[in-house]
Amino acid sequence: MKKRIIILSLISLSGIAFTTNINAQKVKLKTSVDSLSYALGVANYQYYHKDSIFINAAAFSKGVTDASKNKAVMDETTASNFIVDFMQARESEKLSKLYKTQIEAGEKFLAENAKKEGVITTESGLQYKIVNTGTGEKPTPDDMVLVQYTGTTINGVKFDSSYDRGQSSKFRVKGVILGWQEGLQLMPVGSKFIFYVPSSLAYGERGAGSIIKPFETLIFEVELLEIVKE
Repeated sequence: MKKRIIILSLISLSGIAFTTNINAQKVKLKTSVDSLSYALGVANYQYYHKDSIFINAAAFSKGVTDASKNKAVMDETTASNFIVDFMQARESEKLSKLYKTQIEAGEKFLAENAKKEGVITTESGLQYKIVNTGTGEKPTPDDMVLVQYTGTTINGVKFDSSYDRGQSSKFRVKGVILGWQEGLQLMPVGSKFIFYVPSSLAYGERGAGSIIKPFETLIFEVELLEIVKE
């Protein structure tokens, strides 16, 4: 979570008395504790306000008062989780707006691709096409597999290829993106499939590297060479 409650760093505060008379509010800050308490309120409000997060001052004050009396309707864990969830949802909403064109392009591609001959769409939204079917076993999530593959964007930009490196890749099925995890378990050893992976089953709002942007829909041509015995 990028945003968090501000904790002010105070150096040698003991022994310092802040006596401030704020006429407009009629608030007297007679001690360092008074000043710290007021400063925390100001700093937190300004911090979130600058980030366009509305703070209900009455509810904020109520939360502090209730917590000080052990009467808060949220415990510390619940409160922390709410803040994390709120910030993550807010960030996702911002990114969705920022990458709206990218999201719509992926949705359009998948909708049109689903109509093509030989393309199968699973319940999760993964699409795949069978180039050829092998006769071996299908891997499980815990299996280590050996594959050859090429990955491109829907615009045809290649971002990775074991073929280009001249070396097959080995990894555990459950250790890769969700689209691959699902797709590999559909493949008998010796098969070659094409995966069309929506961003939700790929790198989502994070993206990856310089080519795979947030919310990027990806295409992988995959050969399952072997289930590696351990």
